[in-house]
Amino acid sequence: MNDERILLVDDDPGLRELLSRYLGREGYSVKAVAEGVAGKRALDQGHYDLIVLDLMLPGEDGLSLLKRWRAEGVPTPVIMLTAKGDEVDRIVGLELGADDYLPKPCNPRELLARIRAVLRRAQATPVPAVPGVPEQTLRFGRCELDPVARTLARDGQVHRLTSGEFALLSALVRHPRVPLTRDRLISLARGRDSDPFERSVDVAISKLRRLIEDDPKAPRHIQTVWGHGYVFVPD
Repeated sequence: MNDERILLVDDDPGLRELLSRYLGREGYSVKAVAEGVAGKRALDQGHYDLIVLDLMLPGEDGLSLLKRWRAEGVPTPVIMLTAKGDEVDRIVGLELGADDYLPKPCNPRELLARIRAVLRRAQATPVPAVPGVPEQTLRFGRCELDPVARTLARDGQVHRLTSGEFALLSALVRHPRVPLTRDRLISLARGRDSDPFERSVDVAISKLRRLIEDDPKAPRHIQTVWGHGYVFVPD
């Protein structure tokens, strides 16, 4: 049995049911939604190993969703479902960061083969604690975050972070002023070895506040968004 989770975003109810049942029988856990708002909500609320994304959606289309997710640093592999003959959309989708595509109507067995291939590539690629962290030092307030040494310095005093703490702080710093749920933080920050903070995001946040904030009880940079999660506020 697999333990991978797949998010399926497609407005065709028949196709959603067919693919959900077929992939479910193959051992995948499938969350199927009909449009972009529900897809974004699902991604905010949990981690997925792969997204199957229809480009022709009501409201915000698949290309816009893909562009936004990649701009936000979402590293989850994406397989696009495109209308037959829409070569321009396929090219644009691949340029925006899609990992593969399949024309509709699609054969479930072929989609399964593509899913397995994309997941194999993702698992074979070394995953840093935070995908896409830039190499330059990140500065905010009285602090400097060094992505290479994985250290946090405040007023010149260096603190070594665990891989989980570093990943969590980097995810926050790379998404300034964007409220992030705890599940979204885990999804953004997790490598395959993210268990140090997966047990409790709140415990890691408390420690980071003690290192970063002048007053951890009234934080300036890592603020709580009640009922949602956390947001990083730069200078």
